[in-house]
Amino acid sequence: MKPERNIEFLFEVGSLFNVQRGWRQHLGMDCATIPEHSFRVVWLALLLARKEGIKDEEKVMKMALVHDLAETRTSDFSYVQKVYVTADEDRASRDLLADTIWEDFYKGVLAEYELRQSPEAKVVKDADNLDIDLELKEFEERGSPLPKKWQGFRQKVRDEKLYTKSAKELWDLIQTSKVEAWHMTINKWVKLPQAGK
Repeated sequence: MKPERNIEFLFEVGSLFNVQRGWRQHLGMDCATIPEHSFRVVWLALLLARKEGIKDEEKVMKMALVHDLAETRTSDFSYVQKVYVTADEDRASRDLLADTIWEDFYKGVLAEYELRQSPEAKVVKDADNLDIDLELKEFEERGSPLPKKWQGFRQKVRDEKLYTKSAKELWDLIQTSKVEAWHMTINKWVKLPQAGK
């Protein structure tokens, strides 16, 4: 391990805020950055892990943190671009983590995540997919017609790509959820009826 590589790694991770997500081209609107996406994926993965009875939450969090890390070097290809371009994410991840204090992630949690065989890897991949559906609901709230256009495709993802029963149940719940519910039900006029009088 080289101490300076840890600092270089941290700067490189920070550069992800500058990498546009591949599907922005197709949406024609701002979407979450890779770090913003990854942050919610961690929480989604923990939710699914608990619902699925997975005890090793530390492993789940580590996998969620590194699941898109290679995109500092490969960028984020959209579903159209992936038809034509193959990124060497394995090499990018290996080189990115080399000589850092996190080098063990390459052959550990990242390798396990890529195989999609363990329960932890499956819930992280499910979380990665479900974050798209949460973001589509947010787009819908902003008036975008795109979520309705993608509904059939996202239903196919739900039925054929999600690994766990908990993820499918959560997908169903997301479809009927209200983006604003979390703040509309806890605002001061609801919780403190005497406020503002």
